[in-house]
Amino acid sequence: MSAVAKRTAIYFLRNDLRIHDNECLIWANRNADYIIPLYCFDPEHYKGTHHFNFPKTGVHRAKFIIQCVKDLRVSLQRVGNNLIVHHGNPITAIGNLIELCKSTAPVSSIVYQKEVTKEETDVEGRISDFCKKLCIDIQVLWGSTLFHPEDIPFSSQSIPNTYTEFRKRIENTSQVRNLIAVPDHVKPLPPVKGKLGDVPSLVDLGIVEKGDPDKRSAFNFQGGESAALERLKNYLWKTDAISTYKETRNGLIGEDYSTKFSPWLATGSLSPRQIYHSIKKYENERTANQSTYWVIFELIWRDYFKFVCKKYGNHVFFSSGIMGKKIPWKRDIDLFHKWSQGMTGVPFVDANMRELLSTGWMSNRGRQNVASFLVKDLGLDWRLGAEWFESLLLDHDVCSNYGNWNYAAGIGNDPRENRKFNMIKQAIDYDSDGDFVRLWIPELSKLQGADVHAPWTVPASSLHAAEIELGRSYPHPLVSPPEWSKFLGKRRASGQSGGVQKTKKSQRGIDFYFKSQFK
Repeated sequence: MSAVAKRTAIYFLRNDLRIHDNECLIWANRNADYIIPLYCFDPEHYKGTHHFNFPKTGVHRAKFIIQCVKDLRVSLQRVGNNLIVHHGNPITAIGNLIELCKSTAPVSSIVYQKEVTKEETDVEGRISDFCKKLCIDIQVLWGSTLFHPEDIPFSSQSIPNTYTEFRKRIENTSQVRNLIAVPDHVKPLPPVKGKLGDVPSLVDLGIVEKGDPDKRSAFNFQGGESAALERLKNYLWKTDAISTYKETRNGLIGEDYSTKFSPWLATGSLSPRQIYHSIKKYENERTANQSTYWVIFELIWRDYFKFVCKKYGNHVFFSSGIMGKKIPWKRDIDLFHKWSQGMTGVPFVDANMRELLSTGWMSNRGRQNVASFLVKDLGLDWRLGAEWFESLLLDHDVCSNYGNWNYAAGIGNDPRENRKFNMIKQAIDYDSDGDFVRLWIPELSKLQGADVHAPWTVPASSLHAAEIELGRSYPHPLVSPPEWSKFLGKRRASGQSGGVQKTKKSQRGIDFYFKSQFK
């Protein structure tokens, strides 16, 4: 009687670069004799963006992904396996592995985490078609959100159009599933002769290195599961920073004004359920307050945009957005270039855009303001901003990014019409002494206090003393909306100088905006 043939499962990894809380890995471990974890550096991810041909994965995120993949390989080695890395098309890689294993331990199944947006689901469709011809089973599992779709009180097509309704129903009726334990050991790679594959360098990916990391960055962390879990431990247990998160989340400088979990969430190096259950443990053992709740509140925002994209599909990428609003957006590339390079003449906007360009990071408060400025003050096509963020952000997540830009442009999930930020008021509320602006705009570094936020209103003698010549050393503002002058006039009339205290209203603002990026 012949022995039963050994079975191999290919685990195709994308945005799930971890071994903790990983249902795909556990499924493969239970349903196969051998496991081949496969990650592909797909050339499609390193070409140009859809409309404006910006680098789809810029240098900052590419470097972070490389670090994540290297760390994942080490994690898999620790539990008795390894990672196959392929620089090329996923179908080619899967086909090669199927051929390699056919005489020793045939591939019986392919497992992967489900995605919801077109480019990702197109890849899933091609894999499915390819495997059907070879009678290989496909197992698709959900693992990217805090709440599982089967556990929420909505079907895909009945997701509410406002976050508040979604959150309240979720909080009242749904439970977060338990964590999936990290296995002590997983099934090994099949006993075949093949190459593991080298993790490519930036040069291999066609990306030019930009030199040493910028020391001013608020995100000085490595990619990968190990760094993610260390950050989670540090933010909760070593520093107790989570206990004051609600008060500090609108900060601009430093590592601990916010969680900084979002880049690891975007690559799947950190599970949202891991964050949730860690917070619940922290609340039980130390303190539960508005700050600990607010981190969970934002994880639910992240879920919301994932489910919104599942509901509306490609509409999230359309000019008219998920609400189908026709707005005559401009495509003035010169204006866009000045915005993208931090040369609008509006210091708060420029400082944030330069931080993004130099580091791949921008605070929640910064993202709110630069998005509002692009679409409301300059009237530019919101997709210019969305694709620029896609290119540069360390924490780019397609659903969060495009869902938020829909929101900013007034064509998405926003119950309030014509929401617009007053750049000068925001700058003085959240950078009252101008420290953030001076950090990123050295040509304004000698201008003291809140004057740095509106240098065009500063007397010529003061500009001269600060070695500033508007139009030469720093540009004149591209626009000057009437609300800016009105706000500054009120401040002068009240005798205010330098920073002002934040009012209750200004603190509230739209604090949840861009929160699904989970900064």
